[in-house]
Amino acid sequence: MTHIDAGAELDPVHPVALPATRPAGLTAAEVVERLARGQVNDVPVRSSRSLGEIVRANVFTRFNAIIGVLWLVMLFVAPIQDSLFGFVILANTGIGIVQEWRAKQTLDSLAVIGEARPTVRRDGNAVEVATNEIVLDDLIETGPGDKIVVDGVCREADGLEIDESLLTGEADPVVKRPGDRVMSGSFVVAGGGAFQATKVGREAYAAQLAEEASRFTLVHSELRSGISTILKYVTWMMVPAAIGLVVTQLVVKNNGLKDAVARTVGGIVPMVPEGLVLLTSVAFAIGVIRLGRKQCLVQELPAIEGLARVDTVCLDKTGTLTEGGMDVTELRTLDGYDETYVRRVLGALGESDPRPNASLQAIIDAYPDSEEWRCIESLPFSSARKYSGAAFSEGDGEASTWLLGAPDVLLAQGDPALAETERLNEQGLRVLLLARATRDLDDPEPARGARPTALVVLEQRLRPDAADTLRYFADQNVRAKVISGDNAVSVGAVAAKLGLSGTTMDARRLPADPRGMAEALDEGTVFGRVTPQQKRDMVGALQSHGHTVAMTGDGVNDVLALKDADIGVSMGSGSEATRAVAQIVLLNNSFATLPSVVAEGRRVIGNITRVATLFLVKTVYSVLLAVLVVCWQVEYPFLPRHLTLLSTLTIGVPAFFLALAPNKERARPHFVRRVMRYSVPGGVVAGVATFVTYLIARHHYTGPGALDAETSAATLTLFLISMWVLAIIARPYTWWRVTLVASMGVAFLFVLVVPALQSFFALKLVGVAMPWTAVGVAVVAAAALEFLWKWVDRRFAV
Repeated sequence: MTHIDAGAELDPVHPVALPATRPAGLTAAEVVERLARGQVNDVPVRSSRSLGEIVRANVFTRFNAIIGVLWLVMLFVAPIQDSLFGFVILANTGIGIVQEWRAKQTLDSLAVIGEARPTVRRDGNAVEVATNEIVLDDLIETGPGDKIVVDGVCREADGLEIDESLLTGEADPVVKRPGDRVMSGSFVVAGGGAFQATKVGREAYAAQLAEEASRFTLVHSELRSGISTILKYVTWMMVPAAIGLVVTQLVVKNNGLKDAVARTVGGIVPMVPEGLVLLTSVAFAIGVIRLGRKQCLVQELPAIEGLARVDTVCLDKTGTLTEGGMDVTELRTLDGYDETYVRRVLGALGESDPRPNASLQAIIDAYPDSEEWRCIESLPFSSARKYSGAAFSEGDGEASTWLLGAPDVLLAQGDPALAETERLNEQGLRVLLLARATRDLDDPEPARGARPTALVVLEQRLRPDAADTLRYFADQNVRAKVISGDNAVSVGAVAAKLGLSGTTMDARRLPADPRGMAEALDEGTVFGRVTPQQKRDMVGALQSHGHTVAMTGDGVNDVLALKDADIGVSMGSGSEATRAVAQIVLLNNSFATLPSVVAEGRRVIGNITRVATLFLVKTVYSVLLAVLVVCWQVEYPFLPRHLTLLSTLTIGVPAFFLALAPNKERARPHFVRRVMRYSVPGGVVAGVATFVTYLIARHHYTGPGALDAETSAATLTLFLISMWVLAIIARPYTWWRVTLVASMGVAFLFVLVVPALQSFFALKLVGVAMPWTAVGVAVVAAAALEFLWKWVDRRFAV
């Protein structure tokens, strides 16, 4: 089949006209010339922070500055064992840099795989180039799903419709004709064409969009912002407590300068939850690396966290539950039409669309084109109108106009062909209607009065992993909603085959108001005949009922909903537009990867919540001890080495393992509130119990070496309480968690019984009565801790 020559100018009456001579685009010499002038779209699309940014982010922090200054002071005034906390900070910072650098390399390699490669015309040939290789005046070809990557002017239009809603807010696609301006950041929803680049590089808005969309970032996350809030509160508590401690140790007690400085620093250092930010960064970074191994590109890092909070996932059937390809299984002619003639029509329709969708591609594969037919004009498929069309000059000189699309859209209610369609849909088959139009394609309602000619029956290929994935979401209390533009009955049958039960509804009957729509969405499971705008409205309606919504999709009709959803998930083979707006891209096109992303997010959030409690209990008891020391005007009970030992055994080492452990609990909101509910009572109990032991020891011991004995008794109490906090945090117990807690206890016991370690850490329990008193205080404190945390669980259950 050949297209009719419609002249070089576009006829404004007809939807389509093709130029007599196709522009050849730039020559190789012209491309080289523009490259030399710097007229190239060279803005880098970064998927991660640079190495310099990673180093700066991990090294130059507020708390590193505080710890660094204190460390330098201690190097001059105290033995090296009192400066161990500084070496721990160096190790932590190094671990953070290495892990984030590994995550950067993973993201960068995945971004290259998922990078869009626009088609440009050079020397008369269509070639794919990287986005940053486009030069000024390049002629760029576009089709459905393609993103407009640079600003330009339309030169060719074949029913070209562009959605600019992400830029202008205009919901309806804009028909483009030669000479019209095209805006970077918009995307093609129907038809095809070519445009000439007029703005490239930093002048083009698309470069900014692309850079922002795929930037490795740790911001705009409840977890990160929550930790920032906690650190802000910690700073407020630290300053007055530290000042009071300095005054008490240096002035009031009249201690020797070096000992006073050492004990002052010993009181300030544990107030800083320095490892909390590190562990959060490490947990996120390792999550990126793990998902990268499964060909999952996380374009925005908090998306891992966001998907873990999701309680509703909206699935587009095509490309998500079913594979992209289809097969024609049957052709049923209507009204006595000759099957041979109908096959010829279908072959011509397939040839009339240069960028066929999956349905039309199946028809092309089944029915060869007839060279005798010529396409006069065509109407590309649009997900909004649900049909495509073309007008032909047949081999015998006859002219005819045909439409191919959804039977329930093309036909009036009550048409006999609809009953036939319904029966086929109930079997999970997809049905297209071929109809002969009685109106021109440029008519406002070309489908009115169309005569049904044949039903084309298509069978969709189910994804083999879809059923298991849906079962996973059900087990995790995440509700699945299938939202599709196809017939509701057909979509319902497909969902039923995959084991997804629930009410099936036709979206055309959904209430228009958000409240009514939200209620209908809560009741239903499968929705058919959903328009692109409706998909967006449905996401908003679910969010208005307090749901955290993830949206999956691969076609241009999913872009608006993906953009508005809390988390957008695109298939790697999906359109360029969907990949650009999605936070997560499944490069292997496997819906089965989603559970891994959910599990990774839950692991990160659940575990960081656990370890944050460990760190903040230490901060609370450190501040409280400082306040109590100031009020009682006594020596601070600990040297830095004591708290370094305790922090390492009860927080640092265990937190690293707990932060990376499996965790399937669904993420809950209000991170700061939940952490503080446990940290404050835990820290108060630990601080009070430790100070009580210290005061008892001050009355028990006298003479030279009394302060060291008092410190050892207080250290024993604090260690035992901290171990109990760790034991609670480590629940529910598994063999490795029990081993972890027990090994920390054994390590401390080792310090107490080995003379060299006793001397190094200045820890030696004197006598029998006081050590057992310290143990008794710790046991009472542990019981109080259990009671308080269980009361918090009951009182603030969420």
